[in-house]
Amino acid sequence: MLLIVGFVLAALNLRPALAGVSPLLSDIMRDLGLNTAAGGAITTVMVACLGLLAPLAPVLAGRIGLDRTLLVGLLILAVGVAVRSMDGLVALYGGAALAGAAIAIMNVAMPAIVKQHFPSRVGAYTGVYVSCLVAGAAGASAAMVPLAREFGWRAAAGSAAVLAVAAAVIWAPQALSRPQLPNGTTGHRPYLTLLRSRMTWFVMAFMGLQSLTFYVVLAWLPTIFRDAGLPADQAGYLLSLTNVAQIAATLTVPLHAGNARSQVPHVVGATVLTIAGYIGVLLAPTTLPWLWMIILGLGQGASIALALLIIALRAPDPASVTALSAIAQSSGYVLAAIGPLLFGLLHQLSGNWTVPLLAGLAACGVQLLFGGLAGRPVPAVEHG
Repeated sequence: MLLIVGFVLAALNLRPALAGVSPLLSDIMRDLGLNTAAGGAITTVMVACLGLLAPLAPVLAGRIGLDRTLLVGLLILAVGVAVRSMDGLVALYGGAALAGAAIAIMNVAMPAIVKQHFPSRVGAYTGVYVSCLVAGAAGASAAMVPLAREFGWRAAAGSAAVLAVAAAVIWAPQALSRPQLPNGTTGHRPYLTLLRSRMTWFVMAFMGLQSLTFYVVLAWLPTIFRDAGLPADQAGYLLSLTNVAQIAATLTVPLHAGNARSQVPHVVGATVLTIAGYIGVLLAPTTLPWLWMIILGLGQGASIALALLIIALRAPDPASVTALSAIAQSSGYVLAAIGPLLFGLLHQLSGNWTVPLLAGLAACGVQLLFGGLAGRPVPAVEHG
């Protein structure tokens, strides 16, 4: 029971430090005298770390084991969030980098934790932790402004450290009370071994493209709705509705897909829903926008859950899952960081949102192709 509680609490920590920045950004910028670019760089630093530092996790797991790697990630996260809330730009950006590094380690470790502790229920527990990931982001976004009004932005931003410490306390007995390297999984898999497999490249592409299409929406959807004539508060509520729909998908899709031999039908369904949501926003953004957001949320929630599920299913053991997770998430978050920038550039060059949304639809099409290839029941790596 303690294992499951610790697992759930750890999963809830995967996004609050990241999602809690944007609601507080105006307060942070005003207090520290930052311009828009400098304010946006707080999130950029964290997302960049998610991609660039993901390879740290297999190295740590090979030396100290998966459970202790997750514990280290939680402790670094608590420190990073606390430092980020202190005075001064060095603390702000340095703490953001630490928090990003911690989340990168935890992101990579979680699919392997599922494979190690719940090998016969990979789909169900992937659904649990991805749902917690989405719920943690939604909860942090909702809580930051009320906390800032009551206690100030520094206390609000630092509140994520409390959750990280609580998770570390609950997870510590699991991490410290048993041997950490099960027989047959000692060390981490060489990346070159993985990269020689075509399946690895399919998984990388699917993870990266679904991340790109997700973060583009996260960054620009409220602006698209406002430019279409909807009030700013309604645009924010619509984005929140997408998050709720994502939770519904992440709770259900992995449970079914994890028991299936092939995940291709699930990938096709998830991507078609995402495409339908994009088309609705493109053609009729002010007509039934709540319907487009539900459809889009279901598609994107299912896509991220399937990407993480496929990582766990396509590798034969926890060490291989950790390595594959690091490769896939590194590429995924690099693309995620680039996507919103390119989307904004296309809007600037074209003067409208039609061209960027058409580019997003094209990315969804490529996502469908590689997701179908990754969803086939072929292992990414062999025991070696």
